[in-house]
Amino acid sequence: MPELPDVDLYVEKLEELVLGATLEQVRVSKPFLVRSFDPPLSAANDRRVAAIRRLGKRIVIGLEPDYWLILHLMIAGRLHWHADKPAIRARQQLAAFDFTSGSLLLTEAGSKKRASLHLVRGDEALAAHDPGGIEPLQCTLAEFREALTRQNRTLKRALTNPRTFSGIGNAYSDEILHAAGLSPIKLSRKLPDEEIERLFEATRSVLLEWCDRLRAEAAGEFPEKVTAFRADMAVHGKFGEPCPVCGAPVQRIRYKSNETNYCARCQTGGRVLADRSLSRLLKDDWPDSL
Repeated sequence: MPELPDVDLYVEKLEELVLGATLEQVRVSKPFLVRSFDPPLSAANDRRVAAIRRLGKRIVIGLEPDYWLILHLMIAGRLHWHADKPAIRARQQLAAFDFTSGSLLLTEAGSKKRASLHLVRGDEALAAHDPGGIEPLQCTLAEFREALTRQNRTLKRALTNPRTFSGIGNAYSDEILHAAGLSPIKLSRKLPDEEIERLFEATRSVLLEWCDRLRAEAAGEFPEKVTAFRADMAVHGKFGEPCPVCGAPVQRIRYKSNETNYCARCQTGGRVLADRSLSRLLKDDWPDSL
């Protein structure tokens, strides 16, 4: 799923391309994409783009006078920029947003179609789509501590909860926890002040580093390589590969469609955390350390 660095890059490029332009029409090929009915989607046509922003992991396009298009890419949704108006033919092509400056094509790979589009009117209606998490790159250490310890959750759950922190998902939470040297299952209210500060600094440094990396990778073009798995990541998606810090094999915890990657030597004192499926199968044969 595109997270804060990826969505911010989308927003930056869209500001360059469509801010001040007119949205001529929205062409939708898959009706399931549109999740609102009042106002109708046609009300967005022929309106000037007044704002582009990120709302959590959502992309918001503000239209004059007070309309808001809210696009959630979910796991497999991606955006593509075209100078002309492309036809929508392929199964994975869900919609096209035709501006006077070009067209934005929305695609979604896979059979599970989860991407969504809402059109709402007014700031209050827009706020209803905000999960409420604080912005990790704009908050103070005190605000970070208050949000983190508001509930006693595992650090992995706290970082990825959109009601706690805005824009952080599965991939960057793994990278943040590895950079901080903290276990993904450590409870948020059990952290001493020193570890909270370490987590705060790691959150900022990892997100800022990847914002810069993705911006450099795009080299001024519209981003076309948005993915949750990147070769330069330390642990996310690297199960079995050596940790770039200590060389120990990266471990994982799998639950349904989610996977947590971590380094046992760097983050858990050498302890291999129980995998919800494999550890139950192996029982006493499950290794509890490297």
